[in-house]
Amino acid sequence: MKKLKDKVLEMVAIAQECPENLQQICFEILLKHSLGLDKPVVPAQPVSPAKDNDVKDGQAKPEPKGVVETSAQTQDDISMTDLHVKAKRLLEKNDLSLYHLNQLFYKEGEQILPLYDDLKTTRTSESQIRITLLLCLLNAIRTGEFQTEVEAARKESTERKCYDKNNWSANYTNNAALFDFDKYSRLIKTITLSEEGKKELANIIKELQ
Repeated sequence: MKKLKDKVLEMVAIAQECPENLQQICFEILLKHSLGLDKPVVPAQPVSPAKDNDVKDGQAKPEPKGVVETSAQTQDDISMTDLHVKAKRLLEKNDLSLYHLNQLFYKEGEQILPLYDDLKTTRTSESQIRITLLLCLLNAIRTGEFQTEVEAARKESTERKCYDKNNWSANYTNNAALFDFDKYSRLIKTITLSEEGKKELANIIKELQ
């Protein structure tokens, strides 16, 4: 207590050396300093409890990658190794290259998917034929067979809002030279391109660039 009393008296003496209007403030400052009340209080940072599977071998578990980032990393251009030999032959015979294919399709994982949005025609009948030819190309890239299921063409035509139910059969019959039939019928489930159809497909590939 004596030490405390001496300390207070010492602070009073120091404060009295200041102008009278500042003595009270000076004393309070000295007192706070002596008691350690003038030091800023730093709030403690909250620490989230670590989960058992968040730490392994002393290292924090990395955050999972976002869906967009992961998806972007799996998208790639088509390479020659992705093409069936028959698809390569189509490119060679018609002065086409991988560049042309990569304007129309892209690779995601093991899948080859369409990239084009615009068929560059406003005619429903022409849209139907172009969709069919491009689906045949997509299948040929994978298997070498320039063919597609009729229902696949119907589905994409519907999605692109160019499905003409009343003229569906007539559109194919009017373009029969492009396919492996003389006249289209509802019994046909799979459409295969003729040599003429492959030539038209090559023209469409160039036009859609």
